[in-house]
Amino acid sequence: MPTARTNGIEMAYETTGDPSGRPLLLIMGLGAQLVDWPLPFVELLAERGFQVIRFDNRDSGLSTALDDWGVPDIPALLRGDRSSAPYVMGDFAADTAGLLDALGVDRVHVVGASLGGMIAQQLTIDHPQRVASLCSIMSMTGDRTVGRATPQAAAMLGRPAATDRERAIAGAVAVSRVIGSPGFPAAEQELLRRAAAKYDRSYRPQGTMRQYAAILASPDRTTELGGITVPALVIHGEDDPLIGVDGGRATAAAIPGAKLLTIAGMGHDLP
Repeated sequence: MPTARTNGIEMAYETTGDPSGRPLLLIMGLGAQLVDWPLPFVELLAERGFQVIRFDNRDSGLSTALDDWGVPDIPALLRGDRSSAPYVMGDFAADTAGLLDALGVDRVHVVGASLGGMIAQQLTIDHPQRVASLCSIMSMTGDRTVGRATPQAAAMLGRPAATDRERAIAGAVAVSRVIGSPGFPAAEQELLRRAAAKYDRSYRPQGTMRQYAAILASPDRTTELGGITVPALVIHGEDDPLIGVDGGRATAAAIPGAKLLTIAGMGHDLP
């Protein structure tokens, strides 16, 4: 797995498709890794003429783990005390822009899912010259009044970290069952396969908590989204229990000219 030095960290990345194709950047979500993008989806994009770039965000996958920062105080963050968050959304965006520099990519189509959608939005705000188009999937603006999780989905974020492989895989499958798409349920064996592959590649529950802290500590992007001028598409599942569909609607409303696509039966995954 190649890595690139950017913004003081090492980022693991992978490219798929013709190197001369139109660059398309895929940004994954909370605690997720580049392998969480379904390979058939990546290959389909490559077949459409894109050079697809996937990467692991800081504190996930094979990119730099910032363990020296320890575990953030999530209850305090939920109360508005941001002091324990080691980084915020702008740092993710700077990482991503630095990766583009390292790859020699001037301008890119950007697609982000969940936390990845938030990073994609921040990248477009902070580095507008680097973004050709924006697609924000199952994400939100940072406005705490929209995109709220159901109590059952919210409880998944607060579960204690598993201490061994078996429990970690079982827990990941349980989370998928709670937040996944009721209209497009995945087979049990497929969920087990994905969870095992992800665990065996990297398991960083503390890193996930630091990423979650970044979400809580980052400001509302609604006003800044109003300055985006590139073509934008917002996709959201109508049955998303982790980030309610009003989070997607608010995102589309904030970006001038954005198109909104809501999908019945889709939850917080990529069916």
